[in-house]
Amino acid sequence: MFESLQDGLSSALKSLSGQGKLTEANMREGLKLVERSLLEADVSFEVARYFMKNVTEKAVGETVLKSLKPQQQVVGIVYQELCDLMGPVDHSLHLKGKNDVTVLMLCGLQGAGKTTTVGKLGKMLKAGQRNPLLVAADLQRPAAIDQLHVLGEQLGLPVYSDREEKDPVKVCNAAIKEAKKLGADVVILDTAGRLHIDEELMGQLERIDKQCSPEQIYLTVDAMTGQDAVNSAKAFNDALEIDGVIMTKLDGDARGGAALSVKHVTGVPIKFMGTGEKLEALEPFHPDRMAQRILGQGDILTLFETAQKEFDQEQMLAQEEKLKKGEFTLDDFRKQMSMIAKPGLMQKMMGMMPGMGQMREAMNDFDESEMKGLFGIIDSMTPAEKANTKLIDQSRRRRIAAGAGCEPHQVNELIKQYDAMAQVMTAMAGKGMRDRMKMMGELQGGLAQGGTLGKQKQHTGKRLSNAQKKNMRKARQEALKKKRKKR
Repeated sequence: MFESLQDGLSSALKSLSGQGKLTEANMREGLKLVERSLLEADVSFEVARYFMKNVTEKAVGETVLKSLKPQQQVVGIVYQELCDLMGPVDHSLHLKGKNDVTVLMLCGLQGAGKTTTVGKLGKMLKAGQRNPLLVAADLQRPAAIDQLHVLGEQLGLPVYSDREEKDPVKVCNAAIKEAKKLGADVVILDTAGRLHIDEELMGQLERIDKQCSPEQIYLTVDAMTGQDAVNSAKAFNDALEIDGVIMTKLDGDARGGAALSVKHVTGVPIKFMGTGEKLEALEPFHPDRMAQRILGQGDILTLFETAQKEFDQEQMLAQEEKLKKGEFTLDDFRKQMSMIAKPGLMQKMMGMMPGMGQMREAMNDFDESEMKGLFGIIDSMTPAEKANTKLIDQSRRRRIAAGAGCEPHQVNELIKQYDAMAQVMTAMAGKGMRDRMKMMGELQGGLAQGGTLGKQKQHTGKRLSNAQKKNMRKARQEALKKKRKKR
């Protein structure tokens, strides 16, 4: 997500920092590179020009050029303009009280992920202690009704449909009455889509809007369609006055142009974003966090939220208590690896860590089979060997390797990686969440860069930066200090 835009803007802003002295001439040259990056990322021409006009007016001013750190000020200006371009955003669904029925209407073109998004919204509402009813009002595509029933079954949510009725307005009205009988307090209408916008579709949606009076109308937009997504959003908004956009498939190869353009073109902000096919992969869209990611500054808040969802909190608390006592065995190492070394999770979290975006290529090379090999080696050890790796001599290494179906030198490699992680994990004890996640990120980067074990691949990706190596050394030093104090 936004990788091409992030790389382009990073290169453009670096060109400014490479100047001995910033003048209006080389500042304008650097800003032209920023504009080119926006256009290459499929930002609409109109939006790119508007954005650059605002940035240029502020960046070439006397205050910036004569400041001690003009490059940093330019980054700050670009960041603020990105926030203004995409926001502000109101994430509230404007729900009525639980004694009333709130109607939410979703619309969009076929293939935008509308029906799946209805399920995701339903799951979100259920988690918020609401009782949603999903309504299959897409009568153009019979498979949409079946799909919604499958989603409802997976989520444990009721679904209303009427396969005999041909008028979607009647289906929606009947569903609202049914919601009152079922005790549902939110009705989510899954309306019909088309391969392209036409008068029949818009007329149908306008009738649903007029007769069912939904509190909020959300448009699902496929980020992969670039400027077509922005054009369709404008057409829907002209007909319906939508309240927000839900942008789907932002976890794919979307260049980011649609996300940057849609608010300016329609006046309606992106409210939520779909970041995967799983039903929990729907997140509030935060312009400030997205701007930080685009500028390669990471997204610590979303990183923390992701960690809270993905990691077993009870297990982490138990591990914290052990670390405070200076205990970290190979069994603990295995548990930590099983939590953090999921390929998709590693890639997602690295993209949110400041300065870690350069490791994306290494993340792509991550091989799950290597992790299985690591677990196989640990499982071939005795409890005593897992608790104290110093017991593992040459004969034990050969026995463990035979049990795991690998070579003895691979057992050595595992022990080295365990020792490195033990130092980092012990140093984490008592650290704040920000420092801890940073250390975890550097550890993940090291695994992805050097290979876990097994294949002993020669990676061609970039090595750890000097700053990252320095942090790793610092962590090891802190761990040694703790051990000395304990003695």
